[in-house]
Amino acid sequence: MAKVLKVGIVGAGISGLAAAKELAQYDPVVFEATDSIGGVWRHCSFRTTKLQTPRMDYEFSDFPWEDRSQSFPTHAEIVEYLHGYATHFDLWRHIRLNSKVVELRFLGGREASSADLWGSGGKPLPGQPMWEVGVCTGQSATVEWYRFEFLVMCIGKYGDVPKMPSYPYKGGPDVFQGKVMHTLDYCKLDEEATKGLMRGKKVVIVGYKKSAIDMAVECAEANQGEDGQPCTMVIRTLHWTVPHYSIWGLPFFLFFSTRSSQFLHERPNQGMMRSLVCRLASPLRSGMSRFIESYLKWKLPLEKYGLVPDHPFVEDYASCQMAILPETFFSEADEGRIKFRKSSKWWFWEKGVVLDDGTRLEADVVLLATGYDGKKKLRSVLPEPFRGLLEDSNGVIPLYRGTIHPLIPRMAFIGYIESVSNLHTSELRCKWLSRLLDGHFKLPSAERMFRQTAEETEIMKRTTRFYKRHCISTFSINHSDEMCEEMGWESWRKPSWFSEAFSPYGSQDYTEEAATGAEEQEEEEKMAAVN
Repeated sequence: MAKVLKVGIVGAGISGLAAAKELAQYDPVVFEATDSIGGVWRHCSFRTTKLQTPRMDYEFSDFPWEDRSQSFPTHAEIVEYLHGYATHFDLWRHIRLNSKVVELRFLGGREASSADLWGSGGKPLPGQPMWEVGVCTGQSATVEWYRFEFLVMCIGKYGDVPKMPSYPYKGGPDVFQGKVMHTLDYCKLDEEATKGLMRGKKVVIVGYKKSAIDMAVECAEANQGEDGQPCTMVIRTLHWTVPHYSIWGLPFFLFFSTRSSQFLHERPNQGMMRSLVCRLASPLRSGMSRFIESYLKWKLPLEKYGLVPDHPFVEDYASCQMAILPETFFSEADEGRIKFRKSSKWWFWEKGVVLDDGTRLEADVVLLATGYDGKKKLRSVLPEPFRGLLEDSNGVIPLYRGTIHPLIPRMAFIGYIESVSNLHTSELRCKWLSRLLDGHFKLPSAERMFRQTAEETEIMKRTTRFYKRHCISTFSINHSDEMCEEMGWESWRKPSWFSEAFSPYGSQDYTEEAATGAEEQEEEEKMAAVN
């Protein structure tokens, strides 16, 4: 017999922990497939992996870091911080480790074909089980079943399912005589094993995002000395990298993370006048992007190594692909321990890889930093017909408020849109979801939700060619404003107009205390109007 419960949560990374805390009133059950919490920070990080943003920009609104300096914490420090969060809010009682969700079944019957699943007549908690969850615990093959009224998917876009390149006939890894490894497997190695894998070896790393850059530095460190071999990065698409969060002496947040800076960018539901303003501001946006690019080309040897992207900086920022460089990255390149080759496609031969210009690179080890397939991971557990409805025609998961799929009832997705701080993005959506389940507001019709998500996608398509990542970094404050308004919170959160215009927004601006104060003031105003 399946156990019947209110809310189930799949995954115990940052999104799953935030969901467990914000939905604690429903005594949720959190299923975590591994033996620990932490998600990618625990299971997909390298020895040298650090946070991309300063620690004070990556914290829960009600659980600040003890050390709130501008430093970049290591992955181990982040895992420790998440353990502290789980302990402080007594989340361990909800979490079931080594509990892998292997199957989901929808119990709503014909409701799956309704055109208004989340409309005015729908209630997020219908009073009866809507999802059946099959779970295998530990090494057991026995499936234990649970039933929930509502399910929250927090398995994330990264980890678990590697995105593998496609190869021409007889150009796959089976013809290669060396070792091929994806970052998913590399991150499971300890320090000694990674050094042993790369020391004195000809290593090719495919990719040029954060994981590839970190691996290149680790490879260079392992190959110090006379017997060391250079590591070669094979780059298909160049992206802008930054050394720190300062541009020509100005703090980086001034360019993208304040209300005044985001006023220059398109946003959903902006109206005709704001659309006109955005068109007129186009030269200013381009000038700001070129201003940042000029600093990066001055500060970093991008032109020396042929690493200047052919797209503006704002496109990488708008797709959340801006990477912070390790301090020693270009010094290792200057010493000859990191080399770069650009190639739009490549394939294997018996002694290495072949580039698109016919160049053959000899290699003992090929490391694939080619990313992860988060959509495939979701499809592996979602039943039909929802599996086929997951993506829209643009290849984007259409999530209203980054949380609700209009055609997948009684289910939320946390951690599937990106911003500069994914922790803040996930936590605010969990607060919004909590108030939705509590009945403080209702969702609009499925048609209206689709219109909203389609407009966001069109804005992302006009802003960056990498729009499929579903990043809201150029209109994140507006996104939060609209969520606050639905929750009944004040959307402008700062104490003064000056800080409202020129201070960056972060998780501390969305504390429960601030929201409660705004709600009490609104209630007092209503009572005064009645009297």
